[in-house]
Amino acid sequence: MLNRAIKNTPLSWDLIFTMNIFKRARIRYILHRHAIAHGLWAEVTEKLVVLQGMTAVEKAHLRELTTLFLHEKRFVGVQGLQLTDAMCLMIATQASLPVLRLGIGCLSGWIDIIVYPSAFRTSRDEIDMAGVVHHQERALIGESWSRGPLILSWEDVERDSQEKQPSRNVVIHEIAHKLDMLNGSADGFPPLHYRMASTEWSHTLSSAYENLVRRVEHHHRVCINPYAATSPAEFFAVISEYFFCAPEILQSHFADVYRQLELYYQQDPLLRSYLDSD
Repeated sequence: MLNRAIKNTPLSWDLIFTMNIFKRARIRYILHRHAIAHGLWAEVTEKLVVLQGMTAVEKAHLRELTTLFLHEKRFVGVQGLQLTDAMCLMIATQASLPVLRLGIGCLSGWIDIIVYPSAFRTSRDEIDMAGVVHHQERALIGESWSRGPLILSWEDVERDSQEKQPSRNVVIHEIAHKLDMLNGSADGFPPLHYRMASTEWSHTLSSAYENLVRRVEHHHRVCINPYAATSPAEFFAVISEYFFCAPEILQSHFADVYRQLELYYQQDPLLRSYLDSD
């Protein structure tokens, strides 16, 4: 049995190599067969303030990831909303930005993107820590599930995409939740790269979150959206919005948190904002 295992080991590596060849070939085929029209790409990306300051190389890679995203996902407009190619591209481009260095595989395992015309209502029963069931009805602009759909309000997607607002981007917020849930439930602790220290991530984000919660509870002024104090999962999603949309605010008030996100996303939006201002 030992000799057989030894002999079979090279075959397993050959199989992996062959599978990688087919994977790369499939990606090249998709990029060629389903390429985004240059005019449409320019029209949409020029409106996206979150892309300002990106290098030509970064934008070219983002275009490839966006192409793969569009090919793999199914966009569904509801309540009479008719989705255009430009609308789908606007969502797909922003969804692909956080995984620019992480890879499109981080967004696999789910297909549907459901888009409402505006904020949508949810109704569900939730159990608190005491075991009491509460019926909750809420109006949301975005929602995501681990293996379920990504749900968005088009009105908010459009506003966030084109207005220079500090921090707000519902697509990036929900994609952060998707990344967070890659290793289980959303808890503000996504799977980290092997070179990142989990203890440092946990200490840095936990300290910042607890400090924010205390300030909100005591009605003190806070520098970021107080919704981040809702839970560790929402804290991670909100600071991800700031990281990409208002990096100067995050770095100024939470320098250690910015550094952890820089290591995790392997991007430096603050540098882009400097280049864009020159």
